[in-house]
Order: sequence, then C-alpha cells, then structure tokens
Amino acid sequence: MASDDLPDMTAAELALGLLDGSDRAAALRRLASEPGFAAEVERWRGWLGALFADWPAVAAPDAVAARVEASLDAQRGVPAAANDNAGGVARWRGLAVAASIAACLLLAVTTLLMLRPAPAPIRIPVRVPVIAPAPLLAAIVPTGKGAPIAAAYDPASATVRIAGGVDVPAGHSAQLWAIHGADAPRSLGVIPAGPARVIVPAAVRPALAAETVLAISIEPAGGSPTGLPTGPVVATGKLSG
Repeated sequence: MASDDLPDMTAAELALGLLDGSDRAAALRRLASEPGFAAEVERWRGWLGALFADWPAVAAPDAVAARVEASLDAQRGVPAAANDNAGGVARWRGLAVAASIAACLLLAVTTLLMLRPAPAPIRIPVRVPVIAPAPLLAAIVPTGKGAPIAAAYDPASATVRIAGGVDVPAGHSAQLWAIHGADAPRSLGVIPAGPARVIVPAAVRPALAAETVLAISIEPAGGSPTGLPTGPVVATGKLSG
C-alpha cells in the first residue's frame, strides 16, 4: 500500500493492464526496483483473480462490443458506415487477448531478470614483469704486479664472471672467496684457467652484496682442504652496485 489509508492505484492499474506508454514503463521500473510496490501489485492481482474465480465468464453482447468498437473507430477518425460489426468484435477481442499475452510475457521477463543471479566476475590474469636485480661489479687488484681483474656477480644466475686470471704455480689452483664484513671467508669455488665463470653455491649467495670483498688465493690442486684460505691471497676487490 502507498500508505496505511490509501491504496497505491498505480499498482491496481498495472494489475488490471490499464497502463500504457511511459506510465506503464515507469510502473514496470518500480516493479523491478521497489519490493513494496511489487507486493502491492501481487495483492491486487490476487484480489482481482479471486473476483474472476467467483464470477463465471460471460461474453459481452454483440451490440455492446459493436458500440465499443464504433466508439474507438470514431476516436481514430474512421466513419461509422465503414465499421463492420462482426469484424469489429473480432478485432476488439483479438486486441484484448494480444494485450493480455504481452503483459504476461513482460511480467515473466521482468521476474526472470530480477531473479537471475549476477554473472561471475571475469578474472583476467595480469603478468607483472619481474625486474632482475642489477649485477654487482668488482675490480680485483693483484697484491703484486699485474692489471686489475674485472669481475661481475649476476644475482639472477648466481654466477661470478672473471675476465682474466692470476699466475698459478704448477700443481696448484686459484680459489675465489667472499668476505662479508667481519665474517670468515667463504669459498665460491676454484677458478678455471683463463676467463672463467664460477657458479656460487646456494648457501653463500646471501653473502654476496655490495661491499662484499672478493679474494683470490693460491691453494693446493682442487682447492683448500680446510674450507678456509691456506695459501697466499694474491688479489682482492670489493663488490659495488
């Protein structure tokens, strides 16, 4: 109801099928958006349905139908002489049936739209580019004579590349170490002869950062047997970003 005292006559008119044009469109929008109005329309339909159930259907006399058709033709500007009574009755009844069917279809579509669940959101995977960390560079300077040795640590591949080498006595190996702050030297591996690539063990990778010192020592063939430098340190250099 529109209030405690007055019924909402728009609900009654919609239930009776008396609305058309913009008035009907506005009422249907209210039907879809206002639960109270929708309930009021259903109450009117229930009352009207009960009335129709209590009273048997009686066909209108042809004369009454003819007068209604003639009145409609007069409003449309059709001369009364051109009106065919039998055809007018058929058209009037056909229009009534068509209007009732259209109203039922529109109500069914509106109800289905109201009850249809909201579509599931479409999830589009978005690839976030991963920026690889920049390599760390070092100039490993020999403790004696010789040019600095360029070295670069690539965190993405956990590899130290060394462009050059040091003199290694026969029967010995050059070994690369990382010294992080005051920590003890940690072995990165034996350096192959010539331009070399050393893959850093996983346990040592966190120690390779800016300010870490790279050192090269001369060890017995195959590397230090103790896990610490045993021979002379022949070159050192500090990593920087």
